[in-house]
Amino acid sequence: MTERELLIKGLEQIGLNIYPQTVDNFLKFSDMLLEKNKVVNLTAITEPIEVISRHFLDCAMIAPDIISEEKVIDIGTGAGFPGLPLAILCTDTEFVLIDALRKRIDFLNQVIAQLGLKNVTAIHARAEELKSRQSFSAAVSRAVADLSVLSELTLPLVKVDGKFIAMKAQDCQNEVERATKAIQILGGGKPIIKTYTVVETDIVRAKVEIKKIKDTPLKYPRRFSKISAAPLGGK
Repeated sequence: MTERELLIKGLEQIGLNIYPQTVDNFLKFSDMLLEKNKVVNLTAITEPIEVISRHFLDCAMIAPDIISEEKVIDIGTGAGFPGLPLAILCTDTEFVLIDALRKRIDFLNQVIAQLGLKNVTAIHARAEELKSRQSFSAAVSRAVADLSVLSELTLPLVKVDGKFIAMKAQDCQNEVERATKAIQILGGGKPIIKTYTVVETDIVRAKVEIKKIKDTPLKYPRRFSKISAAPLGGK
C-alpha cells in the first residue's frame, strides 16, 4: 500500500471529508518533514509510511473532537503535531501552534507557506508567557509533558466551557490521577480518558479530555521553573 492509499483509507475510516488537496498537503508535509529532518532533529520516525500512520493518522483521530471548534491552540507543537494535521483537516477552524524552539517554528512556517494554509499560525513562544488568556475554545497537545505541568501551561488559555485534549500513551491512568488536583485548581473538570486504536495500525493510545468549568485563578500559570519544580497537587 502506498502512502497515499494508506492516508485515504485511514481518513475514510475516521469519517473525515477527504479532498484531493487534503491528501496532497499531507504528502507535501511528509516530504518536507523528512527532508528537513536530515539536518534538524524533528522526528524519530524516518519512514514515509510510518509518518502517515504514526503521525498523521494518529493526529487525525482527534479531528472529530475539534472540527466544530472556533479557535484551537497546540501547546508544544514540536514538528507540528497534532496541530498541523488538524489544520489541514479542519479548514474552518483557526489554529495557533506554539513552541519554544525557534528552528521548529521556522520549519512550520515554511510548511504553512508552501501548502498555502490560511487557518494556521505558528508562533515562537512559551505557553506560560502568552497574553491570550482564556481566548481559545480548545487546546490540544501531544507528548509534551506530565499532565500536571501541561495543565498549568494550557488550561489558563482555554475559555470556560472550552476543552483541553491531551494525547497520551495508553497507560496514562496514574499520570491522570496525579494531575486531577492540579486540574481542579486550574478550573478544569474531571478528566476523562478515552483509549483508541489508530486506524490501519495496532497502535493503542489515549486522549485525555478536560472540560474547562470555571475561570483559572489569575496567579496561574507560574513561571516554568516553578511549574516544573513544584507541580500543582504534588508529584
